[in-house]
Amino acid sequence: MSPLTLKNGDDRMILLKAQNLKHSVKDRLLFAVSQLHVYQGDRIGLVGRNGSGKTTLLRILAKERAPEEGTVIHEVPCGLLPQLKRTDTTKSGGEVTQEYILDALNQAPDLLLADEPTTHLDADHIEWLEKKLGGWPGAFIIVSHDRAFLDALCTVIWEIDGGKINIYTGNYSDYKEQKETEYHQKEMAYEKYEKKKKQLEEALKLKEKKAERATKAPKKVSPSEAKITGAKPYFAKKQKKLQKTAEAIKTRLDKLEKVDKIKEVPPIKMDLPNAETFQNRIILRAEDAAGRVGKRLLWKKTRFYVRGGDKVAIIGPNGAGKTTLIKKIIKQESGMTLSPSVKIGYFSQNLSILDTSQSIIENVRSSSKQNETLIRTVLARMHFSGEDVYKPVHVLSGGERVKVALTKVFLSDSNTLMLDEPTNFLDTEAADALQSLLKDYEGTVLFVSHDRRLIERVATQIIRIRDQKLTFFDGTYQQLKQVRPQKVRDPKKDKRLIMETKISEVLSRLSIEPSEALEKEFQQLLREKRELDQ
Repeated sequence: MSPLTLKNGDDRMILLKAQNLKHSVKDRLLFAVSQLHVYQGDRIGLVGRNGSGKTTLLRILAKERAPEEGTVIHEVPCGLLPQLKRTDTTKSGGEVTQEYILDALNQAPDLLLADEPTTHLDADHIEWLEKKLGGWPGAFIIVSHDRAFLDALCTVIWEIDGGKINIYTGNYSDYKEQKETEYHQKEMAYEKYEKKKKQLEEALKLKEKKAERATKAPKKVSPSEAKITGAKPYFAKKQKKLQKTAEAIKTRLDKLEKVDKIKEVPPIKMDLPNAETFQNRIILRAEDAAGRVGKRLLWKKTRFYVRGGDKVAIIGPNGAGKTTLIKKIIKQESGMTLSPSVKIGYFSQNLSILDTSQSIIENVRSSSKQNETLIRTVLARMHFSGEDVYKPVHVLSGGERVKVALTKVFLSDSNTLMLDEPTNFLDTEAADALQSLLKDYEGTVLFVSHDRRLIERVATQIIRIRDQKLTFFDGTYQQLKQVRPQKVRDPKKDKRLIMETKISEVLSRLSIEPSEALEKEFQQLLREKRELDQ
């Protein structure tokens, strides 16, 4: 469906009408639209970049905020589930979100407007909410960064882009396919424009050269003969005709509608510290590592290994201990050992790594050894391009600050990224961009997330914490869902794996800080391994 096209001849009941809506913030137009209709049974996903005006539009449609221009008419009761949840409570973010959702659903409005309803929810509760809304008798408009959530529920996508509200039929994946088609159409239009432009330019040059040659009489004709035969007037007429043709071509060239070139996404190639002693070697070893907060047991003793270049998703319900695990690894608490080659970049939701008085690019530069071109390339991927990079952080929205913090961590002098809920508060485009960056990243990534799309597309291994048990799965999320209960493990194989891990770690340390003691330890481990093999 083309942008701003409304359903013609739809006999369903109209629940909400908006006419001539316009709203700006500090002289920046957020959106301007002649009309919007919400019909009975509509399942609408509202998407757009951070700061594009999604929350503002939702509040205007809920009549919680007055638009700069235009009117909103409710034909039925509407309910708003706001983005900013109560913080003056001892309950977890997930528990507070659940309270808000249940309160909104119990009111049973005919039209529900929900702003980021999956924030802080674990996978189980996101699936619970999907089922609730899947069977919801009314209509809804949902703002969400969770692409899998939008796929499961939505049949229409509203996109705020460049001050317009574009409407697409289908779920989020359908919307992305249509955007991809638009992208290819623009590519083809640019190629067609460039080809036509080149043809006209070459034709113009040819006519101008012919016109220049037409002023000269043939070499075999003397001036007196030319005067008698009328050669000069003939060539003058020919020149005039050629010049006229050239002018016509020039006019066509000037009137040729310009098509801008589609910006290509440049590849990311980073210089990671200790790359030669890092890739595919065991860089993290957990042995008999239990998780506790005070007297509360989060998970029993466990062991697992992570190699350089692995992408590990840490999943589990709220309160299971996912963030505790990340912090335990960083601090190398009991049972956790990191290779000396590891350099960690850590992202958490408190955004304390940002200096709000500095600009975006100053914040990123301060901890990066990458070159200016690469810094700007990654910032552009996160939709900070041109003069935007000089904006001070204190003027940015919450979602934009998250993008700056993620970019700062991603480009820091590290080879192992520890990310705690990196897609919370990111718009869907930024979540897609982060997904692409993490897939291309040659270092190790351990990330806590409930974002199923991110987990499915990025993770090569899964750590799941559930029912006081931590399990490590060497495979993707899709493979984990299909796995059957494993047979009892062979203790000899486990012992051999531990031995190989220790050998790999000592070898890694030898390459960075060689010493006689380490060499002796290495030789002793080799002897022990040979005995095991025999």
